[in-house]
Amino acid sequence: MSTRARVVVGLLLLSLIVPMVAVRDVDASNPVRRIGVLAERPGPEWEIFRTALRDLGYAEGRNIAIEWRWAEGRNERFGALASELVRAGMDIIVTQGTPAARAARAATTKIPIVMAIAADPVKAGLVQSLARPGGNITGSTSLAHDLHPKQLQLLKEMLPNLGRVAVLYDPTNPMHAPALKEIADAAVSLHIETHLVDAGGPAELGRALASLHNERFGALLVVPSPIFDSVDTVREIVRATDKARLPAIYNKRHFAEHGGLVVYGARFSDFFRRAAVYVDRIFKGSRPGDLPIELATHFELVVNVGTAQNIGIVLPPAVLQRADHVVQPGYVPAGATQ
Repeated sequence: MSTRARVVVGLLLLSLIVPMVAVRDVDASNPVRRIGVLAERPGPEWEIFRTALRDLGYAEGRNIAIEWRWAEGRNERFGALASELVRAGMDIIVTQGTPAARAARAATTKIPIVMAIAADPVKAGLVQSLARPGGNITGSTSLAHDLHPKQLQLLKEMLPNLGRVAVLYDPTNPMHAPALKEIADAAVSLHIETHLVDAGGPAELGRALASLHNERFGALLVVPSPIFDSVDTVREIVRATDKARLPAIYNKRHFAEHGGLVVYGARFSDFFRRAAVYVDRIFKGSRPGDLPIELATHFELVVNVGTAQNIGIVLPPAVLQRADHVVQPGYVPAGATQ
């Protein structure tokens, strides 16, 4: 055989071998699954989600790929972002917040949807029931009918003479109407007057916070909403309450870590660990509609002693004793600048 012939034969053999190697590199029994995330904005909770996925045996670039879509404080963007994920052919969509879950559910009835967290999926019309969601959606809910009454009770315990409370809420959040009714009902029994302060976006938030200086409020209650959760927004709210020397209560630990006085709410990190478990179960063959929606089971109380000192509040010993975590004076959150 001539040299030229040997080269041609060699190239033909190589052309057969290379595809075989490529096939071995892609494990047909372990295909790459595509996860779409639809949420307000990036945050540390999503690193918890990714870590939980790794603990379950999923690795980005090996057997999963994650597509991120952020509304960045504009709930009206969720519809278009959800449609993008559907067109991109996601195997599953993970949402944060009721507006995101609603948008995903409107965009697809076939792709499984996992709610990392939603306020009340039954009232929002997302599922038939918590025990049997039905359809293509499941996940976790922060639903706790006594959350806001307990927050008001806590404020009253810290401030026995409390008479008037400002309630900061998001009028674009579909779940805030029932929350406001719950707050109003609890306020009557505690002999507290509530004043609603609406903030549906950056401009409205600035106006709402400015109003805190012009009214004689005894405290502030912030109703949970994704638009209040970014670090910049948290700092803006905390600065406003500090300036007004206004005691305030929130629902997520990072508020206290950034200077908020007191936090009482569900342990947020649990929702994102559980979201990874739901994704795993669905990838392994479970139908979303057959997986019961989980309620929050762990609640935490966090108080910031430094903030109490700054605004002239003496925290009752009973509150400090019950606290799951106490933020000491001088504490600086990770990534923050002094």
